Amino acid sequence: MTGGDAARVFSIEGGRSESDMTPALVGGKAANLARLDRLGLAVPPAIVLPTSLCRRYLERGTLPDDVRPSLAGSLRQIERATGCTLGGSPPLLVSVRSSPPSSMPGMLRTVVNVGTTEDTALALTRRTGNPWQAWDVYRRFVRSFGEAAGQCPAQVLDRIEVEQLGRAQVARIDDLDAIELRRLARDTAAAVARHGGRAIPTDPLDQLVAAVEAVFASWNAPAAVEYRRINGLEAETGTAALIQAMAFGNAGTRSGSGVCFTRNPATGARELYVDFAFNAQGDDVVGGRETVQDAASLAARLPDAWAQLTHAAARLEREFGDMQDVEFTIEEGVLFFLQCRSGKRTPWAALQIAVDLVQEGVIDAETARARLERVDLEAIRRVTLRPDAGTEPIGRATAASVGVASGAVVFDADRASALGARTPVVLVRDEMSTDDLRGLAASVGVLTASGGRTSHAAVVARQLGRVCLVGCGDLHIDQQGATCTIGPRRLCEGDVVTLDGEAGAVYAGKLPVVTERPAAALAIVRGWPRHVECDRSRTAVEIDSFSPPHEGRHVTHCCTPDIPR
Repeated sequence: MTGGDAARVFSIEGGRSESDMTPALVGGKAANLARLDRLGLAVPPAIVLPTSLCRRYLERGTLPDDVRPSLAGSLRQIERATGCTLGGSPPLLVSVRSSPPSSMPGMLRTVVNVGTTEDTALALTRRTGNPWQAWDVYRRFVRSFGEAAGQCPAQVLDRIEVEQLGRAQVARIDDLDAIELRRLARDTAAAVARHGGRAIPTDPLDQLVAAVEAVFASWNAPAAVEYRRINGLEAETGTAALIQAMAFGNAGTRSGSGVCFTRNPATGARELYVDFAFNAQGDDVVGGRETVQDAASLAARLPDAWAQLTHAAARLEREFGDMQDVEFTIEEGVLFFLQCRSGKRTPWAALQIAVDLVQEGVIDAETARARLERVDLEAIRRVTLRPDAGTEPIGRATAASVGVASGAVVFDADRASALGARTPVVLVRDEMSTDDLRGLAASVGVLTASGGRTSHAAVVARQLGRVCLVGCGDLHIDQQGATCTIGPRRLCEGDVVTLDGEAGAVYAGKLPVVTERPAAALAIVRGWPRHVECDRSRTAVEIDSFSPPHEGRHVTHCCTPDIPR
C-alpha cells in the first residue's frame, strides 16, 4: 500500500505490539488489544489495517491495488505464530472485525472464519477429529460473509435455517449433526449466490479482501450513521479493520464465548456481570440470537477459566482506570481475549462506579468529576414497582437494563419510531438487532424472546436508558398479525404492558411505582475537593471480591400511553 499511515499494517502478537497504536490510527478495539497483548494476556495474533485506509476506500469505492499483496505478506506473521496457513493444512482461519475510534457496539460488520472452504473444512476435521465443529465453522462463515460482503438479506438466510431445522426435526442449529450442518452451509452459500450481490469466493485471499471491503463499507450503513448522530460522533471518519486468528468457542463442552462487564452496568455494583454460551462462537452472545448462561454456570463448569477471568477483570480495571466490557472465547479450557473497552452504563451506574473507583484509589476525584460531566446528576432516579396485592406477572425474562417502563406494545422498529414521538411505546421482538436502533431510541422499553444481557442491542439499550428484558420464553410473536402471546395473555398492538427491570417481570397494564434518589452517592460527589489526588497506594480491586451477578435497579420511564389502534 502507498500513502502515509494507510501504507502501514500493524501487528498484535507475542507481547510485541507497537506502542504507537492509538485509537485515531487503529481504532479503539485494536489499540486496547495491543495493550492487553503487552500486558501478557492471551490475545490471538492479529494484524490491523488503519482508519486512513478506510477513508481512502470510502473516497474511491475500492481498495488500492497493493492491498492484496500487502495482506498476503502481513498474514505470514499470524501463520508463523499459529503454525497454520491461509488456504493450507492445517488451515488458518481469521475474523475480520471493525475497530472504530469510538465504540459502536454492533453497528459495523464482522465476518468470522474467513479462509473456510469445503477443502479447509475437511482439513480442520483431520486436525481436530471433530467434523461437527468443522462444518459448523463453515456454515457460520457463509452466513456472516453472505450478510456482510454478499449483501444477501438476513431473512433469506433465516428461512434456509428454518427449513433445515424442519427437515431434521430439531429446534436449534446446535442439534444438527455434521452432515446436516454441511447441507445447511451449502444451501446458504447457494442462496448467497442467488440473492446476494456476489457469490462466496473459493480463494481464501479473495474472501479476506472482500471481508475487509465489507467492514469498511459498513461505516456508512444507516444504523452506523444514526448511532454516530445520536452519540455526537459525526466528526469521526472511518474504522480500522482488525484481522485476527480465530479462537474456536465451538470446539466442545469445555469451550464457548462470552461477554464480561467488570461491574454491573445497570446498577454499578462491584460484581462480574457475565453472559456465556457454551460450545458457541462470539456472535451467538453479542448478536442477541441465543439465550445464554450466567457467571455461576461458567464458574461451575470451567473453574480454571473463571479464575483467570476474575483475575484479568481486576487487572484490566487497574490498567484502564474504569469499568471494562470484555469479549472473550474459551477454546478447550484456554481463555482468549477478543476485546476490551470502557463499558456502556446507565446514569445510576455511572454515578456509583465513579464514586467507588475514587474510594478504591483507582482514579482521582477530578477524573471522576470529568466522567460525570455528561450525566445530569439531578435527574437520576430509580423507579421500583409497587404492584397491588394479587397482581401477577404474565411473563418473566432476564433483566438487561433495569428500571420500570410502561408503554403500548409495538412489534416493528419503524412503527416504534413513528409512534414513539407521540406516546410511550414498548418494542417487542423475537430478537433485537442493532438495525432496530431508531425504534429502540424511540421506545421506553424493549422485550425480546431470545438473547442475553450483553448482546450489542442490550448494551445500546442500557446506554440509552431504556428498560430491556431479554430471553422471555413465554413470549410468542405473530409478526404478520401484529399480536403476541405472553404466557396465557394475548396482546395486540396498542395494549399496555409494564416491564419490571428489577425482577425481570412483564405485567399487563400500567402499575404504580415508587421513586428513589441516590442521595448517599450524590453527597459524596458534592463533597469531593477540587484538584486533590486520591491515595493511589490503595489496592484498586481485590481479585476475590467479585461475585456472580444479581439484578439491581435504576430509573428509566414510566408513562401512560395513548396509542391509536
